Amino acid sequence: MAANRNEHILDTALTVFSRYGYAKTTMQDIARAAGMSRAALYLHFSTKEDLFRAGARRAHSRALGQVDESLAGQGDVLSRIDAAMDVYFGGLMAQISSGVHGGELLDAGLTITGDIVSEAHTALAARLASALDAAAAAGEVQFSNADTTAEDIARLLLAVADGLKETSTDPALRREHQDLFLRLVRAAIAPSGTSVPSRRAPHRQS
Repeated sequence: MAANRNEHILDTALTVFSRYGYAKTTMQDIARAAGMSRAALYLHFSTKEDLFRAGARRAHSRALGQVDESLAGQGDVLSRIDAAMDVYFGGLMAQISSGVHGGELLDAGLTITGDIVSEAHTALAARLASALDAAAAAGEVQFSNADTTAEDIARLLLAVADGLKETSTDPALRREHQDLFLRLVRAAIAPSGTSVPSRRAPHRQS
């Protein structure tokens, strides 16, 4: 019962934060929207910051679950990694960027939940590296030609994804640049004698 109530509170809080922004949202606003007293809300979360952090932790946990599903899907390893990064970053952004206060919530997230974001990124990199290592063991990719490791590639993929978000607000342009980078990675780690497609298959919108 308490877990269900926490889920309801977090769902409600996300809506309220999106409507008013982090700074202007009060615990009273969230309690009212959740249909409970402020005193009852404090029994679940002691501060607005605690509530915000719990929401961030839940969002990243869910995103990593979607990553696991994508990595376990069909297709070559880089296609699965591409899909995994899409659901991870896309899922997180969709929750906070749709409202007018999306930018403020992103800034609050960096300030208040930076450790949660960092831990989730580390977990994501580990998942991508594990998928690459499994592909190497199966002979699908080969790291020796590029003198690199699965961990290096995973960290680089995430660095590029983060960098593209910072350098362009055009999703189509970011998608084009990410596709280009994936083609370069694919060519660098393809086993000797393997032909590499010059263009990626049309991207499926999630």
